[in-house]
Amino acid sequence: MRIAVRSFTRYTTLFEQGAGLALDCGRTLGPLTVAWEQYGEPNRDRTNVVLVCHALSGGAHAAGRHDGASKPGWWDEFIGPGRAFDTSHFCVICSNVLGSCYGTTGPASDDPATGRPFGPDFPVVTVWDMVRVQKALLDRLGIPELAGVAGGSMGGMQALAWSVLYPDFVRAVVAIATTDRHSPMQIAFNEVARRAVMGDPAWQGGRYEAGRGPQAGLAVARMIGHITYLSDARMERKFGRRGAPAHAFALDATEFEIERYLAHQGESFVRRFDANALLFLSKALDYFDLAEQHGSLEVAAQAARARFLLLTFTSDWLYPAAQLERLERVLTAAGRRVEYRCLTSTEGHDAFLLEHERQAPIIRGFLLDGERSLHAHREVAGERADEQVVAAPRGSLEGDLGRLAGTDQPGEREQLPLDRRGDELGVPR
Repeated sequence: MRIAVRSFTRYTTLFEQGAGLALDCGRTLGPLTVAWEQYGEPNRDRTNVVLVCHALSGGAHAAGRHDGASKPGWWDEFIGPGRAFDTSHFCVICSNVLGSCYGTTGPASDDPATGRPFGPDFPVVTVWDMVRVQKALLDRLGIPELAGVAGGSMGGMQALAWSVLYPDFVRAVVAIATTDRHSPMQIAFNEVARRAVMGDPAWQGGRYEAGRGPQAGLAVARMIGHITYLSDARMERKFGRRGAPAHAFALDATEFEIERYLAHQGESFVRRFDANALLFLSKALDYFDLAEQHGSLEVAAQAARARFLLLTFTSDWLYPAAQLERLERVLTAAGRRVEYRCLTSTEGHDAFLLEHERQAPIIRGFLLDGERSLHAHREVAGERADEQVVAAPRGSLEGDLGRLAGTDQPGEREQLPLDRRGDELGVPR
């Protein structure tokens, strides 16, 4: 498999000064660290940035291959020149979400007040909190607006949250295999997974030592999750009833291939993920409701300004197509520009990760069409402005850009370091 982009992880500290980030739960958090990666390069004005948001168990490593790593990033087939998120045109950024365990501050991180891991004392966070941290990172990087924000599953929820939390900052939203709010069924599966973790004696109320956590419970939680990621057709095709040639007639025997598959998924997840992080992130999923900050979905849709691409799959029973169909109707009624596609697939919820060849032309075309329209509009606006304005007065867009960049000389913005710790927005040489 061809690796299209180079990748390495950067770390940026935010909210070092003041009271910290105000969270929806009423607590504050700061300073906090954010892990992020970049693919492609920003244009002169840094207006070609696309933010990619990961799902529950993902991280900042979305594409490329780290030195010594056996696997590329989780959306590698989607990011690169000519791919869905075309790095010939866009600079793609992916950051690990607040509350996770892949570099961004979460329950496994040390609490500055105690020097010990937060554990269960970590504040309960929401998808809205995750997006606020992403916005703070982009502000630190000097990005004035997003060409797009995209993600599948929990990543799609973040993309939708961006559209109403920062409507003037986002030009396009790509939400895949997701929903505007968790249904009772989705909450139920998450609750069973959480109970599997918390019911393991090794959980110890969330105060376990690293490497000594609730491994059995976390494995079962992941097995539950993987069932919802598949479809009946995919299970039949991939496993059927294949297994041992003869019945073992033992209750604890792992005989069928589907049993071995689930056991493998559980065991591998235990080695790479933190149990408390699963609890906090799954709770954030359950709390998500796009309408909650506006009173209704209809009012939330009125707040959005972006163009929307909503992608669903016929076999995704975890996030059924009907959920995004409902959102499409509400957005359309609100006068928003929406493209909705329901792709026939037997891959289940995992289709958003696997069906890259079918999604790529849709996503790439949607993003590039928007950029072409934007550039044409700005060229016309620029021609009209040139007819009326000879020099940009103080307080104009040009002057404001200079002040935002920390200089009175417009046009130097892309040359400035973005963070004194070395978080420059550029490809390593």
